[in-house]
Amino acid sequence: MLVDSASLYFRAFFGVPDSMKAPDGTPVNAVRGFLDMVSTLVTQRRPDRLVACWDDDWRPAFRVEAIPSYKAHRVANPAKNIEETPPGLLPQVPVIVDVLAAFGIPRIGGAGLEADDVIGTLATRAADAGTGPVEVVTGDRDLFQLVDDAREVRVLYVGRGVRNLEVVDEKWLGAKYGVSGGDGYADLAVLRGDPSDGLPGVAGVGEKTAAAMLARYGSLDALMAAARAGDPKLAPGATKKLLAAEDYVAAAPRVVQVVPDADLPVVDDAIPRTPVDHEAVVALADRWGIGSSVTRLVTALSL
Repeated sequence: MLVDSASLYFRAFFGVPDSMKAPDGTPVNAVRGFLDMVSTLVTQRRPDRLVACWDDDWRPAFRVEAIPSYKAHRVANPAKNIEETPPGLLPQVPVIVDVLAAFGIPRIGGAGLEADDVIGTLATRAADAGTGPVEVVTGDRDLFQLVDDAREVRVLYVGRGVRNLEVVDEKWLGAKYGVSGGDGYADLAVLRGDPSDGLPGVAGVGEKTAAAMLARYGSLDALMAAARAGDPKLAPGATKKLLAAEDYVAAAPRVVQVVPDADLPVVDDAIPRTPVDHEAVVALADRWGIGSSVTRLVTALSL
C-alpha cells in the first residue's frame, strides 16, 4: 500500500473539525484524521507492506520548465517555492512525521520529486519484481495513470472518503472516462488539462471529446500524427485545435506523467505489527492529545 500522504492529510484537515486541539490549543484535526484514515485502510485492505509517500518538492523544477503555469496560482512565496497552505495545517505536518517515525512506518520522499513520483517509482519497482499487488491510496486523479491490471497495480480513490473507497482498475477507467488503462488516462489528462494544477489543456477539447479521439486513434502520439497529416477522419475543427496546441501537447506529458524510476532508497516496508518506539508513541499521544487515534492505529497494525 502506497499512501499519498499530503492528499490524505489535506483531506483530513478540511474534513475533520478544527475544534480538535492538543492540550496547548494547537489544532490536531489533520493529525487525527490522517491516522484514522490509515487505520481504516489497514483494517479494510490488510496490506503486508506500507509506505507513506511524501512531497519533498511540491512543484519540481523540471515540470515548471516544461509548463511554467504548473501550480503557479498556488505559490505563496515565489522566492522559496513555498505552497499556499492553511496556517492551521502547517504545525500539524511535523507531528504526522513524528508519529509515523515512532510507529516505524517508512516515509519516503525524493529531492526534486512530488509524492506522485515516489509512488510511481515504488509501484513500478514492485510490479517489475512481481511483489504486488500494489494499491495506491489517493484523492488525486493524476495517479490513475498507474492503473495496470496485468501488473496488479490499482488505485484506491478516496474522493468520497476512505470508508467509501472506489477501487480503480482498467474496467473502472473505461466506464468512467472511456479510456483504455492508465496510459490512456495520462493521454486524456494532457488533452483535458487541469485548472487546479495550472494545466490549460487543448482549448475547446473537453473530456468526452478527448476520450472519443483517443478511442479512435489509440494514443496521444497517434492522434497528433493524424492531425499533422490532415487525416480526413478527424474533424477539421478538432485538427485546428490540436495543431494550435502542438507546443503544449509536446511539453505536457513531462508534467503529467509520474517519474517511474527515481533514485529512491530501498527500505524495509513490512507493516510494523507493534510500534518500533513505544515510549515515543505514548509521549506523542499525550503531548498532542491524540490517544484515541494512536490506539486505533496500534490495533489496526496488530491484526
